[in-house]
Order: sequence, then C-alpha cells, then structure tokens
Amino acid sequence: MPGTVVITRPFAQAVPLAERVAATGRTVEVLPLLDITPLPDPAPLRAMLARLHEFALVAFVSPNAIDAAFAHIDTWPAGVTLAVVGEGSRVTLAAHGITADRYTIVSPDDTEHSDSEHLLQTLDLAALRGRHVLIVRVEAGRELMGDGLRAAGAIVATVAAYRRGVPALTPELAARLRALLVHPNDWVITSSEALRGLVGLLPGLGDATAVAKMQQQHLIVPHARIAATAAGLGFARVTLTGSGDERLLAALQSRP
Repeated sequence: MPGTVVITRPFAQAVPLAERVAATGRTVEVLPLLDITPLPDPAPLRAMLARLHEFALVAFVSPNAIDAAFAHIDTWPAGVTLAVVGEGSRVTLAAHGITADRYTIVSPDDTEHSDSEHLLQTLDLAALRGRHVLIVRVEAGRELMGDGLRAAGAIVATVAAYRRGVPALTPELAARLRALLVHPNDWVITSSEALRGLVGLLPGLGDATAVAKMQQQHLIVPHARIAATAAGLGFARVTLTGSGDERLLAALQSRP
C-alpha cells in the first residue's frame, strides 16, 4: 500500500495540491517547511508598486511574491510585461486575473528547468537594454536575476515582498516528523531551502538514525536544482517531474 504523500509547500500553496492528491485516493499530510510572513513595514513595497507603469518588465520570483505584491495592486498597467519562473506562478497570476490572453507573460520554455537562470535565457535581453526592470522577490533573495539583467544593460530595481524561514522545531512538529519517518512516504519538495531546513531539523528529534531514515524517503521535486540539492544531502530516491502540479500528480499516480 502506498505511503503518505507529504506536501511541504507553504500552507497557502500546499492546500490546493493536497486536495487534488486526496482526490486520487492517496493519504495526504500538509507539512509546511517554510513559514511565509509579511514584511514588518510594507511601505517600501507599496511605494515601488505604485510605479509599475514606469517598468518595461516586472519579474516575480515565486507565487508568494505574486500574492504579496497583488495585495497592493488594484490594476495591472497596460503594456507592462510580467515574467515568472514556473507554471505555479502562472496559476497564481491567473488567480489575480492576470492571464496570457490579456497580458504578456514570459516564463522559461523548458518546464523542467523553471528557475531564474532559464528565465534569463528566455527573456529578450537585447530589447531590455536601457529599460527599467523590477524584480519582486523574497527578502534577502538571490542576486542572480538582477545581475544577469544588469549585465545585459537593463536598469534594475528590486523590492522585497515577503519573508520566509524554516519553522521552529516545536514538540508538535518533532512528533509529526518522527511518525512520518517510521514508514516510506512520498515527499513533495518544491524548495531547496525547505529541504535543507528539513535536514537541519532532524538532529533535534532525539533519534540518531533520523537523518538516515529521511535519506531513504522518496522525494518528488519539480526542478533540477532541487534534485541536485537532494543528491548533495545524500538522498538517492528522487523523482524529477518538471514544473507544474499536473506533472507532480502524474509522478504520484505512476508510483506502484
């Protein structure tokens, strides 16, 4: 009998996928491994978003960045292109009324590599030379996209939209992790940071074999970078699906 499907996304993104997995007959547990929190002072974000019409392109690094930004956006300005890194972000944009039939949305052509590196390869960088670009991201996010755009001659601004961090190892979380490590399960991991955070929590369980037990679990990941992180952390059972919940669901349904 298949084990539990453990969905480790932040809660808001985990619930819709959990409902779809449950509809296939699998047992599901939502176990967010990243806490998403608002900025203590949203004024800089609101001020930057009030200038959206000044930008040729606005890039969102994640669905969480989209949700945080659109809490302060009433209308998307005509003629401003949006860029996102994966199918999940396109779905989130659609939830805010931003669809490809009404707006220009750019994302990586290769859905198995939905990340900042491949978004840069997809963008028409020559057309952005001398033009203003905004990157909406997590606080203290990676500089790769900004550096790549600046190297191409774009005038880049960045703004933080939210914070994220690994949850504290409470007694409740420790008990849930111990129970999940007793049997083989399928873990949906959609963030390298979340996976590293999970491994960092395990020594606190009071079980010297916890890390080894976790390394024997089966991981389902949407991006090659996460698969590489998993390999570096000693995981041998990793399925790479490509971007989008449809591929994650297909991988789960193909499990014996």
